[in-house]
Amino acid sequence: MQEDLQLQIQQLQQQVEKLQKSVTKMQNSRKDQLSIACVSGDMDKILATMIISIAAASMDTKVKIFFSFWALSALRDKNKNPKGKDFISKMFGIMLPKGKNQLKLSNMNMAGMGPMMIKYLMKKHNVLSLDEMFKTAGELGVEIIVCEMSMGLMGFKKEEFIDYPHFTYAGAATFVTDAGESAAQLFV
Repeated sequence: MQEDLQLQIQQLQQQVEKLQKSVTKMQNSRKDQLSIACVSGDMDKILATMIISIAAASMDTKVKIFFSFWALSALRDKNKNPKGKDFISKMFGIMLPKGKNQLKLSNMNMAGMGPMMIKYLMKKHNVLSLDEMFKTAGELGVEIIVCEMSMGLMGFKKEEFIDYPHFTYAGAATFVTDAGESAAQLFV
């Protein structure tokens, strides 16, 4: 009788341990979050990043976009001209597109005609413009994180970026941490 009781206690203890492991696993599971590393400054890739971000955010998924290297051009405000840049930083500023509306296509740029044709088609098919996409993303709480290292290497200053409600600066380690906690990660 006592052996049966001890056996039942052991079985209950094993079940409790199994349940504790399951609870711990659920507590450590990934968040309903999408992390995107956007490194391309091509218009079509920025469009894809924003479309996916808006779609995910509209389904109540937390979205964090880590803009790095060439993608930083999309975040530049054409009306802002920061002072105090060195020669190389000024050259990057001149050579790179100043804002999302000056980006080139990755294919079929056709001396600037490609972006104009895409914008025309977007308008014709009632697709939000890039300006409208950024506004919508901001309203939905999509976070934009600027890579501080890329910003420094390319000579960009905080003062030249767009005004956006959820805009921060961080390093790659922050993206890696966010991506590790996310249910999905994309690299654009």
